[in-house]
Amino acid sequence: MTGKDVLAQRFEEHRGHLRAVAYRMLGSLTEAEDAVQEAWLKLSRSDADAVDNLGGWLTTVVGRVSLDMLRSRTTRREDPLHDQDGQVRLPDPVVSGPDGLDPEQEVLLADSVGIALMVVLETLSPAERLSFVLHDMFAVPFDEIAPVLGRTPATTRQLASRARRRVQNGAPAPDTDPTRLRAVVNAFLAASRGGDFEALVTILDPEVVARSDGGTLRPGILRRGATDVASQAITFARFAEAAHPALVNGTPGVVAVSQGRPLSVMAFTIVDGKITALDILTDPERLARIDLSFIDG
Repeated sequence: MTGKDVLAQRFEEHRGHLRAVAYRMLGSLTEAEDAVQEAWLKLSRSDADAVDNLGGWLTTVVGRVSLDMLRSRTTRREDPLHDQDGQVRLPDPVVSGPDGLDPEQEVLLADSVGIALMVVLETLSPAERLSFVLHDMFAVPFDEIAPVLGRTPATTRQLASRARRRVQNGAPAPDTDPTRLRAVVNAFLAASRGGDFEALVTILDPEVVARSDGGTLRPGILRRGATDVASQAITFARFAEAAHPALVNGTPGVVAVSQGRPLSVMAFTIVDGKITALDILTDPERLARIDLSFIDG
C-alpha cells in the first residue's frame, strides 16, 4: 500500500464527521460533499506527517472551506425563508425510512439536527455560523476557530454566544418521543385528508410557521398562524393522501409519492404536542435525489 493509499484510508475514517460539519455549515448535501472533497485535495497536497491531530486539522479545513463557500454566495440570507429572488428556500432534508437511520445518516445527524434548527442556522452570518457550529456542535476550542476567522478567541466566543441566543430563540427544543411525534403527524394527516379545519387548528401551535420550497420552477409559500396554515393544509390535501411515513432529519415526517416519484417531503417541528413548524420541500430537482427504496412498491 502506497503512502497516498494510507493517507486516503485515514481520510475516509473522518469522512462522515466532515460531512456532518459541512452540512451544518452549508445546509446543502451537495455542497457538503464538495467541501469534504476540497478538504481531501488540501490534505493530499499537504505534509500530512506534520499534522498531529488529523481529525482536528480536517475539521478546521472543512470549516474554512465552508466559510468561503458561504461568503461567496451572492447574498447572505438575512431572512432564512427567502433567497435573493424572494423565493422560500429550505435546507436539504435527510430522508430515511420510518424504522431508523442508516449508519451514514446517524453520523450526519448526530445530536438531532432538525430542519427547524437548520433554518435558524441560515439566519446567522458566516462568522457566527462557523463559531457556533464548530464550538457548540463539535467542541472545537475557540483558540482553534479564531485563526480561521482572523479574529481573536474572545471575539470568536462573542460570535458563538450571539449565535447561540438566536438558535435558542428561533429553534426551541422540540419533543423527542418518536411514538408521540408520529401520533401528532398522523393526526395532522388525518385532519388534512378529511378537511377537518377545527382538528387542524387544535394540532397546530397558534404561532405555527409553514414554509414550502418549490425551487426555481414553483412558487414558494410562507404561511403563519394556525388559521392560515390549517386552510393551506386542506387546500393541499392531495399531498396528505399520497403520504408515506418517513424520518426527515431523524424525526417523524412524511414523503408524498405519486407513480413512484416524490411530490413532497414534509418535516414537522413539534413542541409540547403542538406543531410549531411545517417545512415542505416540493422542488422537483432536489426531490429527484431522494432514495425512496424504503417505500414498499
